[in-house]
Amino acid sequence: MINVLFFAAIREEAGIEQVTIDKQGITVKELKEYVQKTYKLSSLNQTMTAVNEEFVTDEEIIGTGDTVAFIPPVSGG
Repeated sequence: MINVLFFAAIREEAGIEQVTIDKQGITVKELKEYVQKTYKLSSLNQTMTAVNEEFVTDEEIIGTGDTVAFIPPVSGG
C-alpha cells in the first residue's frame, strides 16, 4: 500500500486530501499517471513529488508503506 497526499490546488481538484493505493514497486511517473487518470486531474507534470518527506525524481521507485506527497508549484514574489 502506498499513502498518497494531495496539497493545495491538487487536493481541491481531486476532492480528497489523501488516499491509499494498493500498488508497489512502481515509479513516481507511473504513480502520477495512475493518479491523474483515476482522479481525473488535469496534469501532474509540474508537480513536485516527495517520498517519505524527501523530494525525488519521476524515476524513483516507490515501495509498500511509502508516503508520497504531490505538491503543486508555488508562485509569488
